[in-house]
Amino acid sequence: MKLRRKILLAIILLVFIPVILMGSISYYSFSRAMENKSNNFYWVSLLETDRKLKFALNEVTTVSNSAIAQPVIQKLVKQPNFTVTYEQKQDINNLINHPMITSFGLYSKDKLQYQYNEAMSVRDLKQQSWYGAMEAAEGRPVWVGPGENGSAATGKPVLIQARLIKDYYSLEDIGALIIYVKPDILDQVFWDAATLKQGDILLVNKLGNIVFDKSGTHIGERTEFPFLTHDEPEGKGYYTAKYQGEKSLITYLPSHNKDWYLVAITPSKLIASESNSIRNIAIVLVLVSLISAFLFDRFFVRRLVRSIIGAVNGMKRVQQGIFVPITSAVRSEDETDLLVDGFNRMSTQISELIEQVQTEQARKKEFELQALVAQINPHFIYNSLESINSLAVLQGNKDISKMVVSLGKLLRISISENQQLITLSMEMEHVRHYLDIQKFRFEDQFDYHIGIPESLKYFLTQKLIVQPIVENALYHAIEPMQEKGLISITAKEDDRDIMIDVTDNGPGFSSDTLMNLWSKDGSPKNYRGTGVGLKNVHERLRIRFGARYGILICSSPGYGSTIRIRIPKILHEPGAAKR
Repeated sequence: MKLRRKILLAIILLVFIPVILMGSISYYSFSRAMENKSNNFYWVSLLETDRKLKFALNEVTTVSNSAIAQPVIQKLVKQPNFTVTYEQKQDINNLINHPMITSFGLYSKDKLQYQYNEAMSVRDLKQQSWYGAMEAAEGRPVWVGPGENGSAATGKPVLIQARLIKDYYSLEDIGALIIYVKPDILDQVFWDAATLKQGDILLVNKLGNIVFDKSGTHIGERTEFPFLTHDEPEGKGYYTAKYQGEKSLITYLPSHNKDWYLVAITPSKLIASESNSIRNIAIVLVLVSLISAFLFDRFFVRRLVRSIIGAVNGMKRVQQGIFVPITSAVRSEDETDLLVDGFNRMSTQISELIEQVQTEQARKKEFELQALVAQINPHFIYNSLESINSLAVLQGNKDISKMVVSLGKLLRISISENQQLITLSMEMEHVRHYLDIQKFRFEDQFDYHIGIPESLKYFLTQKLIVQPIVENALYHAIEPMQEKGLISITAKEDDRDIMIDVTDNGPGFSSDTLMNLWSKDGSPKNYRGTGVGLKNVHERLRIRFGARYGILICSSPGYGSTIRIRIPKILHEPGAAKR
């Protein structure tokens, strides 16, 4: 990671992140506090609303409690054929009398005995969803809200109290009393309930139906509150979820009526609005930190990093062998200027030292090349003279003449004009003369083939690199063979280099022998063991052209050997041979 990025990362870690964390934690803590505050506010409001609801419903319950125990109502429901006189109707109406009661019905077990204003038939009564709950209540009042009894959907919402009538003496079920109450009784209770702006309070049953709500817009709708899904609904509590498509704080409390829950709905945006000041302060702090970091980077870090980058780029140029002093547009007279001045002095000294070393190395390389080339000439002359002597004893002057001609041409290439680079065609001519001489010595024990593309003949190569390889092939591959040998010399090219392959059909050698051909420093050993051969060629190529070039040995027992020579592509130009 670059230095400037490291400094910016340090600023982020030491400034931005702490400021953002403090602002976030403060905002979160304040939001939680506001949420708890709102929740506590609604708990108190729901408790007060439930208390008022209980008081309002108990007024109607008190009326019904008193009425069902009166003799006139007891006789009415116990005697199906009981005839109600005008005076008895007045008494019944007076007994079941409350400003919020709009109508009621008195039922025997199988007949509507008496109704005030309007009441449903016995058949319709038994089909109501709450009829079973009324029977299970054993005479206790059962309340059914507008959102439960279906009256809200008709546009004439009513609150129903249903209860069984028991015999005063035997406590047997003898009938039922159904009272229809104005929804105004709920309006009064919920209208006084304290809520935040845009908040709402719902009265829901355990099935999720909205019995009543303060806004009056959702009565009868079905909701899905998690606390209603348990077999035993939970007590009071609160959570955050979506209601009517808006994220809201939902506070709930069981009502005194075990079938109802009071639920307060508060949009989360109302609570969050109380925390906006903390959020804005956090944003301002982050912006101030950002501007401060920008100014710090602009007027300090940037100049410091520029000086260091200049020194780094200078070092990279030094690695490439380019020694250019570092210039500074503005001097600040601090440690960065000392760094630049020190680097410039060091660069100048290194440049001078490299020039000295290069001069010495050039001289040393020339001496090494001359010494290595000198190793080949005496050795080859010795072998050639030995062959000529053998032929003089065994054959006549004609063959000796041919060998002397080839030997003369061979020696002219080897020792003439002190040239180090010759054309590939001249190097192959040298090898051809050498092989012609050796064919006399080996008595046609081998054949050879030289295949050089016309396009490669005029590229330059190091002198005397193929003949030592061929010589090793003769003495270590062809000479031990019983059958006739073959030496093939071919050349090919790629984008940068020329590859010369010397291949024989000799016995080859094993992997152990192949591994032993390499010395400890990674160079191939002398294949022949006389100090002249593979190692000589490999080292001369590396000295002349670099570490990329040299020889590659491939062999396997029974499959012959291939020695590949890799040289760079250097096209022959006037004066090139004198390099």
